[in-house]
Amino acid sequence: MKPPKPFVIYSLLFVFFASCGALIIALALNIAERKSEAQNRYIRLVEVTEDDTDPEKWGINWPKQYDSYLLTAESTRTRFGGHGGSEALPEQKIERDPWLRRMFLGYAFSIDYRDRRGHAYMLEDQENTERLSKPQTGSCLHCHASVMPLYRKLGDGDAMAGFKATHKLSYNEMNDMLHEMGHAHPVSCVDCHDPDSMKLRVTRPGFIDAIQMLAESEAPLPQMPSVERWRKSNRNEPYDPNVLASRSEMRSFVCGQCHVEYYCSSAMPLEFPWSNGLKMEDLEKHWDETVFPSGERFFDYKHKESGAPILKAQHPEFELWSQGVHSRAGVSCSDCHMPYQRDGATKVSDHWVRSPLLNINRACQVCHHVDEREILARAERIQERNFALLQRGGAAIVDLLDAIQAAKARGVSTQDLDSILELQRKAQWRLDYIAAENSMGFHAPQEAARILGEAIDYARQGQAAANAL
Repeated sequence: MKPPKPFVIYSLLFVFFASCGALIIALALNIAERKSEAQNRYIRLVEVTEDDTDPEKWGINWPKQYDSYLLTAESTRTRFGGHGGSEALPEQKIERDPWLRRMFLGYAFSIDYRDRRGHAYMLEDQENTERLSKPQTGSCLHCHASVMPLYRKLGDGDAMAGFKATHKLSYNEMNDMLHEMGHAHPVSCVDCHDPDSMKLRVTRPGFIDAIQMLAESEAPLPQMPSVERWRKSNRNEPYDPNVLASRSEMRSFVCGQCHVEYYCSSAMPLEFPWSNGLKMEDLEKHWDETVFPSGERFFDYKHKESGAPILKAQHPEFELWSQGVHSRAGVSCSDCHMPYQRDGATKVSDHWVRSPLLNINRACQVCHHVDEREILARAERIQERNFALLQRGGAAIVDLLDAIQAAKARGVSTQDLDSILELQRKAQWRLDYIAAENSMGFHAPQEAARILGEAIDYARQGQAAANAL
């Protein structure tokens, strides 16, 4: 065999080195492109302001976040929550668990109480609820719409003053104003992001009032280091989360603007009960120490059958999270419900806000290096136990109400029932606290079990006392 001619050798070497050069140039260009992406995470094609409540406009500048936000319109369901059907509205909880309807007699939740849907529906579902067949206050829009421009208008530029006036307006009046101004959107980008810098921020007046009240309390808050630092300062100014909170804290605070316990009616401005701390008993103490402007003891409604002055829990996810191990470990709400995702060289928060059980790889396995099936099994085991306790609590409440009705039928006076009605108030507050909280106990399993245990205990104490009369 003859050796190859020099020309052939040189040609092959030329092709080889040319190919290597092309690959190196392509790699260099790719690296330069990724560096540019990392340095310029978005291009501002349109200007957005405090009055731009339509997320579609923000999506022109931040399409990755907007595209994932649109997915909140998708039906999602886990084993113990969510909306997974094709029907127009989610399933009624009060039909699936009749003890809820009995517990809420005298309150609008006995008329309509459905499973949750994604953020895209938060305003639409509120506008269509049958609870509006009863008078509702304009304060209800605090968490269901991009309402800050309307607050500023009502307060002549002062959003806090506008917010304080909304309880005097009906829901329909406020909602009509919102539509007339063109701001009838679910909670939007501007509610959590500064339009100039995109920095996370809190805007909701109810949260700002409450977090300042909480900072002034003596409750330990290891999950909020900026509050602990403020407490050691001279306190010349109220605690300001938008100035003092870390980004990690803000990734929970923006959620805590709405996923909380609060009071909302025409009797007084919307209020979060955080003056004593974030534990269930702290919130109960706040309400027990509250009186209406009329001087009457605070209550959400009076039970139609028993007459007990009942506390109705809303959805205390932020409060229960604050008592759990994830909170104490510095894990924010967004770490699990809006985990980071890679897109080229950039890292963005997934704005498809949903259960981490539907996104275990990015929501859980970043920290828990365990098989996905094992993580799901552990989570569902916690929820199964919580659900079982919840159902036992529901049965105990029904038995208590039956015992009160029987006592009344025997001629027992209202005065003799006072101590039993107080037990009903305590039992229902605890049972509803966990029933209304949307993690089925996962945010703080031991705390949730403790609260449900107390709910069952108080209900059975009341039942035994009523039977003895």
